[in-house]
Amino acid sequence: MRDQKLWTVHILAGAGVAFLLGLHMIIMHLDRYLGIFNPAGGKPIEWGNVAARSGSAWFTAGYILLLGAALFHGLYGLRNILFELSPPAGLKKAINVLFWLGGLGLFALGTWAAVAGCLTARAL
Repeated sequence: MRDQKLWTVHILAGAGVAFLLGLHMIIMHLDRYLGIFNPAGGKPIEWGNVAARSGSAWFTAGYILLLGAALFHGLYGLRNILFELSPPAGLKKAINVLFWLGGLGLFALGTWAAVAGCLTARAL
């Protein structure tokens, strides 16, 4: 039952990644036609636009959601691939611990970077 719940979360995380990356593509690559996401005008990668997006709580939350969904989806998928090789029980436990600690560490680092970027951009 636990694996079924984790698989469902894995699928939902994949859908979340697809949605958030689609939103990213619209914001970064279709703004020439929409003209609503680049407050400083010009290209999306110009500093004024990057700072405006970084200072937005909505974009920061989106970055954090994308980070969490991508980490879970990727690491859980890799875990399942490794488990299909039928490793011994001790190695399965080590893989679980390594992926949980690594995933949480990467999530903490990425969240810190997104929040720090938001706070720095707001201070400018």
